[in-house]
Amino acid sequence: MSKMARRRARELALQGVYQWLLSGNSMLTVQKHVESETEDLDKVDRELFISLLRGTLENVESLQASFSPLISRPVNELSPIEHAILLLGAHELRNNLETPYRVVINEAIELAKGFGGTDGHRFVNGVLDKLAANIRADEVEAARAGRKS
Repeated sequence: MSKMARRRARELALQGVYQWLLSGNSMLTVQKHVESETEDLDKVDRELFISLLRGTLENVESLQASFSPLISRPVNELSPIEHAILLLGAHELRNNLETPYRVVINEAIELAKGFGGTDGHRFVNGVLDKLAANIRADEVEAARAGRKS
């Protein structure tokens, strides 16, 4: 699958998580709604979309617990879009280890720039950067050591 197909999968997963946060509908209802509203579904990495959406929604509490100590306000005060992006980013950092942490963070930043508020991408970057250092300490250390040499 192309880079664009993976980006579209993340965008659709974001729409689904956002919808779920606002509506409280079931995961399957949200998935079907997002898919029915998407014109170019054949251009989406559907496997990634489903794994991101379901993996995130099945683990909301533990994902929130992983990033809530890293933010300066209660989770329920986050904008729904930033909340959804952090949930997705936390899920991907924790479960999609084949995707380099920098790619996960960059994709989250792009989502925040495209869908979030003015400085939302800076906030998302800061939180996910700290989270990556917690979840993927070895990978982050190796990358930082590589930059220094």
